[in-house]
Amino acid sequence: MKNVNEAWRWMKQAENDLEFARLARREGFFAQACFISQQAGEKALKSLRYTRGERFVFGHSLRELLKKLLPAYPRLEKFMELAGLLDQYYIPTRYPNGLPDGIPAEAYNKTQAREAVEGAGKMIAEIKKLLPRETVVKRSTKKSKRS
Repeated sequence: MKNVNEAWRWMKQAENDLEFARLARREGFFAQACFISQQAGEKALKSLRYTRGERFVFGHSLRELLKKLLPAYPRLEKFMELAGLLDQYYIPTRYPNGLPDGIPAEAYNKTQAREAVEGAGKMIAEIKKLLPRETVVKRSTKKSKRS
C-alpha cells in the first residue's frame, strides 16, 4: 500500500532543507550548504520510496537510495552522478576528522556549494513531479451534541 502522506512529509522537509541550504550558501556557510543539500536530496529520494509502499527506508547514500528506484523510474538515472557528488558531503562537511587537515568550514567553497544546492534543487523538483497528489485528511469541525 502506498504511503502518500508519509511521502509528502518527507518531501516537504526536503524542500525546507533546500531553502536552508540556499540560505547557508548565500551567507557563506559553504560546508553546511553542501551537507544540507545532501540531506535534502536524501529526504526527497526517501519520499519517493515511501510512496512506492516501503514502510521503513534506511540509509544515507543517495546513490544506494536511487539505485533501488531506477527500475521504476529510469529517468532518474541522470541524477546518479549528482548523487555520488552529494554523498561525498555527508561526513566530511561536518567533522574535522573527516578531512586530512583543517576543518570543514575552511575546506569547502562557493562553487561546491552552488553545485550542491542547484543539483539538489533539480533532483527535488524532478522527484516531486513523480509523487502522487497529496491526500488531505480533513478533521470534522462539527460540535458534538453534548456540547
